[in-house]
Amino acid sequence: MGPFSSIAVTVDLVVFTIRTERLHVLTVTRGVEPFEGRLALPGGFVLPEEDLDQAAGRELAEETGLGRGDGLHLEQLATYGTPGRDPRQRVVTVAYLALAAALGDPTAGTDAAEAQWLPVEDVLVGGLAFDHDRILDDGLDRARAKLEYTTLATTFCPPTFTVADLRQVYEAVWGVSIDPRNFHRKVVASEGFVEETGERTAEGRGRPAMLFRAGPATALHPPIVRQGSVARELGG
Repeated sequence: MGPFSSIAVTVDLVVFTIRTERLHVLTVTRGVEPFEGRLALPGGFVLPEEDLDQAAGRELAEETGLGRGDGLHLEQLATYGTPGRDPRQRVVTVAYLALAAALGDPTAGTDAAEAQWLPVEDVLVGGLAFDHDRILDDGLDRARAKLEYTTLATTFCPPTFTVADLRQVYEAVWGVSIDPRNFHRKVVASEGFVEETGERTAEGRGRPAMLFRAGPATALHPPIVRQGSVARELGG
């Protein structure tokens, strides 16, 4: 063997959605060694004919049935290559962050015994296989930051939504309670963030709310920064 050892490449996915007004992450229970029976993030080895984005898209489709054209946001998160992170061999993984609204029940892939959505706060306690605790932490930090400066919060919303629906996204991802009036003012002040549809919610208890759709902007001007927009930390 030459001076360079063989290195395998994998992709891992941090997939977030909101269910029952709480941020959930897609997890799998490993069905094979190493770490058989342990929770992990979904992912797998990159096939010889694939580039990284193709491998991430394939793994995501296998686990969720979704592709890039299904209102999904998918981006590279970071690369992890600490020696010993995988006991089988030297493995470098490229992690991806995926965000989507109201994803359905997942289907376990080839190496998984089960796939399930779990509330993020239940998974952050630690114990994921490999170095997936670190990858999840990094993915959550990225998602929280992007909600401050980009319009990605609308990715978690249906095609039409109220400002209250959008606020619930921020509260779920940030893990905070937000003052409704301040938030409404910040949303309408951010040019291109949302657009009025001219419609309102159906009659019910209380005054019907205006319905919006995602606007053309990709960045928020001004940003909606956590500090100053937060009324109080949940549980604080």
